[in-house]
Amino acid sequence: MAPSYVKPYVKRGKNDAADAEAICEAVTRPTMRFVPAKSAEQQSALMLHLGRSSKMGDRYIRRLLVVGATALIRFARNRSTPLAAWADALLAHRPARLVSVALANKMARIAWAVLLRGEAYRAPVTTTA
Repeated sequence: MAPSYVKPYVKRGKNDAADAEAICEAVTRPTMRFVPAKSAEQQSALMLHLGRSSKMGDRYIRRLLVVGATALIRFARNRSTPLAAWADALLAHRPARLVSVALANKMARIAWAVLLRGEAYRAPVTTTA
């Protein structure tokens, strides 16, 4: 049953009890139209489409990535890793907050690639000239 068909039967505020009562009321109506259940393939295609529809993503995960990037920048100032070198090069001429957001974006792209390919993370190889 589509939510738009149940909406007219909600008598008071939005909560689970009021929604359940409205659904029970709507089901008993002889003219009620029902929506067919989606197959597993249709549901997975819908979730894939919804996952790609926003470049912003989940606010909580984005916040965690920025906090983690900020901690990594503070920790990495005394380290010699490729990511630390990249962050130090940006810190030379950009504000720390901008660098932490850029690093969070970089980590998000890395995580997405790892999840998409289903592989283990491979750290970049450093070359010394």
